[in-house]
Amino acid sequence: MNAGLEDVVAAQTVLSDVDGKNGRLIVRGVSLDDLVATSTYEDVLGLLFDGFFPLSGAMPGALGTARLAVFEHLAAADPALVALPPVDGMRALLARLADGDDLQSALRLVAAPAVFIPALLRLKAGQAALAPDPSLPHAADTLRMLTGAMPTQQQAAALDCYLVTVADHGLNASTFAARVVASTRAGLTSSVLAALSALKGPLHGGAPGPVLDMLDAAASPEQAPAWIAAELARGHRLMGFGHRVYRVRDPRADALKAALRRLASAGAIDPARLALAEAVETAALAQLKAKKPDRPLDTNVEFYTALLLEALGFPRAAFTGVFAMGRVGGWIAHAREQAETGKLIRPSSDYVGPQPQAAA
Repeated sequence: MNAGLEDVVAAQTVLSDVDGKNGRLIVRGVSLDDLVATSTYEDVLGLLFDGFFPLSGAMPGALGTARLAVFEHLAAADPALVALPPVDGMRALLARLADGDDLQSALRLVAAPAVFIPALLRLKAGQAALAPDPSLPHAADTLRMLTGAMPTQQQAAALDCYLVTVADHGLNASTFAARVVASTRAGLTSSVLAALSALKGPLHGGAPGPVLDMLDAAASPEQAPAWIAAELARGHRLMGFGHRVYRVRDPRADALKAALRRLASAGAIDPARLALAEAVETAALAQLKAKKPDRPLDTNVEFYTALLLEALGFPRAAFTGVFAMGRVGGWIAHAREQAETGKLIRPSSDYVGPQPQAAA
């Protein structure tokens, strides 16, 4: 038995390969470095969906139309739903979508987080939700619905880079949850809801927010080394470092750090905040290596995700929902792959409980 299914191969996939030893991520034969340099999120969505849906026409237009369609479901956002944490409110609204398995169902599920998260945040702040503009790219429209203003080219590009970076990542916990549900021949909405429920856990996608809490506590570049030393002495975990698969630096961290630097060059992020993050990263890596030399604890995707989403105006409570905006495309592709090529997922277990007493 392997606890946590460590090193157990549970599926064959054409979608993505996470090379933890060498720190590489490949999506459908394309390296992450090339994806972030040449592709929009709509491009990556087409790449993931190819062969699983009959794709025709322009993906940006189809996704824009899907955003308009799911916006209608916000009529169900009563005060009790709005009061929920954003990811829980989004999950409740997602459950209203038809449980189909066609391209229209898939596109509406992709569109939903980008519509629901900005709307719920605005409603929570006492503002009106903004209807989508189907003529805009997905990332740009998401930011416009969040802030009420057109984002700059650099801001839209930064969010688009994030969505591309997290679109798919092997058989992680949420993707496996999607495949388990899909293996029962349930619809795509059921698979996405299962995946989202797994994503919100703090050991998976629910952790980027605490990275900012760590930066706030470190306070300044000068104080960062001492603060980190004190945290490690108390046995506390440093958020944004270490990964279940990567034995070296998470390549997604580098992609997001580059996006942040482009934002900084455009004056769209506080340089002091970025300098603090880099100082914390440098000090944390040095002290983790000295304290735990046998454990590969390098920067992971969560660290610079937190800085980037903060710079784009998303509150910490919404970070998991924004993660879902990108990952939902991968969930859907994996669900379709499992339904088409896989079997019902039904592992065995070893019973270690008591046996019934024999009759006297």
